[in-house]
Amino acid sequence: MKKPLKILCILLSAALVLGAAFGVYVATYSRMDAAAAALLASPEGPETVEIHGGDCLVFTPDHPAAGLIFYPGGKVEYGAYAPLMEELRQRGILCVVCRMPCNLAVFKGNAADGVKEAFPQVERWYLGGHSLGGVMASVYAGKHPGEYEGLLLLAAYATADLSGSGLKVLSVRGSEDGVLNGAAYEKNRANLPADARELVIEGGCHAYFGDYGPQRGDGVPTVSRERQLTLTADAFAEMVLPPV
Repeated sequence: MKKPLKILCILLSAALVLGAAFGVYVATYSRMDAAAAALLASPEGPETVEIHGGDCLVFTPDHPAAGLIFYPGGKVEYGAYAPLMEELRQRGILCVVCRMPCNLAVFKGNAADGVKEAFPQVERWYLGGHSLGGVMASVYAGKHPGEYEGLLLLAAYATADLSGSGLKVLSVRGSEDGVLNGAAYEKNRANLPADARELVIEGGCHAYFGDYGPQRGDGVPTVSRERQLTLTADAFAEMVLPPV
């Protein structure tokens, strides 16, 4: 076999192996559990709307006071965040959860494009995300200065420099989180505005921001998932909504 043909065969074989490995990797992901599935199946549950060429779950209150565009965590089915979004909807916040290709926000960092325009009745918008989704939401925020009021980071950190952005930022994590990279979290604190708020939920874990079961490597929670979601929703609503 001639050398160029041999090299081509090696490259093609390597590409096939890598493609197969990637296929196996993305085929294994965290699916939503019963509470999320029940919300999606409810007649009062969210709408599925296509925005910017992708599916989004939309949780609409009667009179939305603000909007949240939410990026799911890596390899987590987007419907798993239905319980948290429902908590926020009940507090008057319209929530849009973006479905990501292969359940990875890195493949559609611009998923927020077109969302605000689809809901002109909402004037104030926030970005947010869980874990990898939070990182990608911070990147999007950095590329769209002045377009959003703030950022919600759930077990996540900002890799974009938002220190001078003027964004309101709420960072929430569980004290028992075994998945969040603590070193990266501390290193990237400087990327947040000086007045960013941090909430550490005692007994909370990484997976309890959604409803998708235990996550490999996570800590053992000592609070219920419902309690973690309520505390998160209360803190975000306090930041977003005007005082009563």
